[in-house]
Amino acid sequence: MASNVATPLERRLGTIADVTEMTSQSSTGQARVTLQFDLDRSIDGAARDVMAAINAARGDLPATLKSNPTYRKVNPADAPIMIVAMTSKSRTPGQIYEAATNIVQQTLAQVEGVGDVEIGGGSLPAVRVEIVPYALSRYGIGLEDIRAAISAANANRPKGVVENADHAFQIYTNDSGQSAADFRDLVVAWRDAAPVRLRDVARVIDGVEDVHTLGLFNGESAVVAVISRQPGANIIRTVDGVRAALPVLKKQLPADIELSIASDRTNTIRASLEEVAATLVIALILVILVVSVFLRSWRATVVPAVAVTVSILGAVAVMYLLGFSLNNLSLMALTIATGFVVDDAIVVLENTSRHLEQGMDRFDAALLGAREVGFTVVSISLSLVAVFIPLLFMGGIVGRLFREFAVTLSAAVLISLLVSLTTTPMMCAYLLRPHSQEKPPGRIGAFFDRQFDRAHRAYGASLRWALDHAALMLATLVLVVGLNAYLFVAIPKGFFPEQDTGQLNGGLRADQSISFQAMQGKLKEIVDVVRKDPAVATVVGFTGGSRAGGGFVFVTLKPKPGRKDSSEQVIARLRPQLMRIAGATLFLNPVQDVRLGGRQSNASYQYTLKADSSDALRTWADKLAAAMKQQAELTDIDSDTQAHGVESYVQIDRATASRLGITPADIDNVLYDAFGQRQVSTIYKNLNQYHVIQEVDPAYARDPSALNDVYVPANNATPASTGVQAQSGPTASPVRNASQGSALTQSARQMVPLSAIAKFSDAAAATSINHQDAQLATTISFNLAPGHSLSDAQDAIARAQAQIGMPANVHGSFQGTAKAFQDTTKSQPILILAAIVAIYIVLGILYESMIHPITVLSTLPSAGIGAVLALMLLRMEFSVIALIGLVLLIGIVKKNAILIIDFALESERARGLSARDAIYEASMLRFRPILMTTLAAALGALPLAIGFGEGAELRQPLGVAIIGGLMASQVLTLLTTPVVYYYLDRLRRPGRNEASLSRLGDDGLHAQGA
Repeated sequence: MASNVATPLERRLGTIADVTEMTSQSSTGQARVTLQFDLDRSIDGAARDVMAAINAARGDLPATLKSNPTYRKVNPADAPIMIVAMTSKSRTPGQIYEAATNIVQQTLAQVEGVGDVEIGGGSLPAVRVEIVPYALSRYGIGLEDIRAAISAANANRPKGVVENADHAFQIYTNDSGQSAADFRDLVVAWRDAAPVRLRDVARVIDGVEDVHTLGLFNGESAVVAVISRQPGANIIRTVDGVRAALPVLKKQLPADIELSIASDRTNTIRASLEEVAATLVIALILVILVVSVFLRSWRATVVPAVAVTVSILGAVAVMYLLGFSLNNLSLMALTIATGFVVDDAIVVLENTSRHLEQGMDRFDAALLGAREVGFTVVSISLSLVAVFIPLLFMGGIVGRLFREFAVTLSAAVLISLLVSLTTTPMMCAYLLRPHSQEKPPGRIGAFFDRQFDRAHRAYGASLRWALDHAALMLATLVLVVGLNAYLFVAIPKGFFPEQDTGQLNGGLRADQSISFQAMQGKLKEIVDVVRKDPAVATVVGFTGGSRAGGGFVFVTLKPKPGRKDSSEQVIARLRPQLMRIAGATLFLNPVQDVRLGGRQSNASYQYTLKADSSDALRTWADKLAAAMKQQAELTDIDSDTQAHGVESYVQIDRATASRLGITPADIDNVLYDAFGQRQVSTIYKNLNQYHVIQEVDPAYARDPSALNDVYVPANNATPASTGVQAQSGPTASPVRNASQGSALTQSARQMVPLSAIAKFSDAAAATSINHQDAQLATTISFNLAPGHSLSDAQDAIARAQAQIGMPANVHGSFQGTAKAFQDTTKSQPILILAAIVAIYIVLGILYESMIHPITVLSTLPSAGIGAVLALMLLRMEFSVIALIGLVLLIGIVKKNAILIIDFALESERARGLSARDAIYEASMLRFRPILMTTLAAALGALPLAIGFGEGAELRQPLGVAIIGGLMASQVLTLLTTPVVYYYLDRLRRPGRNEASLSRLGDDGLHAQGA
């Protein structure tokens, strides 16, 4: 299959544009080629090119190919979105399979978003002709003669029409059989003027095309439909479409076939979305609570509540217009946005409230408050949006995933900016009351006032000390920068956090020479062990068919409220029990919402070796796999190298065979007729086509000694010398791979034992051959040991390679998720640097200065330390989600510096204060809004960090990174930012008309002076 089928297809498919990776896996009787395209390539356009390449390769493929190659628009590495099981107490698996292919598969394949419906656990009904070799040789009939006789007797050809003046009569005959009974009495030869019927030399029964299949649902025999989605299809919409079709299918199926949903991947996705929606509401309540505590007025609380609600709804409207969907990432963006979008409203509201407390009229206070902080709000919002610019241009699948995240958050921030400069001042003017009209605070309010005043005084004293010891504070900042570099190198790194989706995907690896009879026994044992676990709800498994040589197991766990153990804990509990089953290994992996690459493997991560020879590849792949098993960071090591199967090799004596008129093609045909479950004829029925299957009776084909019972007809004898009369009946019409025998013979043919013209031997043989980009390849898959990260695994594999001394002609590289992680890790510093540069450019344009943007950026190192330390303390990896949290921190923490610097510059310009006095006054004045906005952002992320409900593992690193960074930044930047401003302001050259740059009039001067 590798050389005759996969290679010709690869040559044609490799010429298609935008193919980023091409892999193939060939095993006995089948080959699968997987093409991975560039993300910008239309999947439908790619499908047309694939179909054209398949058609072009058809002439290069073997004539014995049972059917033309087909294609599917799916990612084979992606877990199925749904599995449907069909069981019956009165029907055979073949009858259930027939209903599944005729009704279920056809209907579900038409549902929008469905890419493939794979039916497993059974095979189509068929008429099986199981030949008794002794009887056949006794009559002098060849296996090819039987094939020709069956094909000729099941003709099904056009007959024509008879017409008269009034009517046209179509001509039909009973030239085709429909069941085993129609073939048993078929005359296949004449001996001594007596007919030899098919029943005389074979057992003719109604069976199935492939007897080497087995499907199980919770331990019972079943036929399963594994449904996969098209790339890019909305999984919930697709599953909803499938569920809508199921009631109709149940009515169309026979009443004694029960259709059950064995697995639904969207159950946890829906629960996760509900949890994120609840998290969004909780975050909104916490943010509003912060405002209420600080301002102690329900009127003041309404203002940011409206601003947050309008901003979130506006962002949802933008998502709708751009065709985005509500998913985990976009809902996380909306949750985080609750803490971001409230900042602008808080700054305007707090400044207006401050003027009201000083006795100003509420309309004047609203106008002046908005005018004073308008530039500040613009600076905060635009610099925050600038942080997301690198995310928008991030390449690869990770960039595609986070593009919606960045756009959603940017839309919320920009809408918040608009609301804060228009709606918020208007609401302040109408809702807030002058300070004199407010009721005195109650006992709780007075307590919070005293605590805030105490914190304010303590901050003032700390700030004076920091300014007096400015050199020490700068040294501390330098130390923080160095500590950042160390921590970012030291923290374990991963790709996406491993999710507990409540589903396990398992690949079954058995001994490479195992028979199907032994394999089905192993599968039953494995399913029994898994389904007895208290955390397991359903388990589906099947082997044979497209999974020949292996097996597939899919486990659905009970929902979390009724399950205490995580997916990893369940796997760890099952692993020692499964290891007791000799001769078979089940590799269980938690199903992940994000899995990249196009490889099917028995573990989550892959490392691929390529070499110029199969011997070198096999040798070094085995050595590397053995070395990887010694690494503590890795577990579940599995290689797709299948080079230890057993073959029965037939060494043909070509000279002897030629002398008897026997060609290698004759021998191949006879062997295929005997042992290949050969499709020798087609039965046409109303809903489907079925086949007549020819093989030797399994009772005579249990071991290689059955080759001694195979006879090949000699073709060089003449009737005079052999007594064979050269007369034959009708033969099949000329088609590819037509039978070389005679449909009817009148006398016995000379039969030559295969052992007379060939020698038999047993040897090791490859049962699977893999290619990558048309080169020989072997993929070693692995999982991470508990407590270890993907970066640890990379180091472990590098050590393993060094230990074995791999030669230069064998090349290794990570694939799939591991490769995406490797690429993302390389781009992380560039992404962070790009975000910093974007902020610097935006702030430089806004401030018309190259100096004070550096002051703003000095807040970032402390945030980085806080984020990384928080992740390390909670034993979390620095994943892509944590990276996004760090990028968001870059946008959040610099607002503290902007609030201080903007007021300090204004004081210098408008009132001529010194840099020290200006920064001290601005820091004290802005302490309350800084505290409010920081707490709002932290509480907005708090529900994510706590991580409750389904899918919490994906959200937690984002919340932890944001809260850790905010806390560290709040403590350090309130002291370091004024010091940095104090030093850098000396480099700024004030102009002659410095006062004219003030954005405030006389009211502003008076207000600030007050």
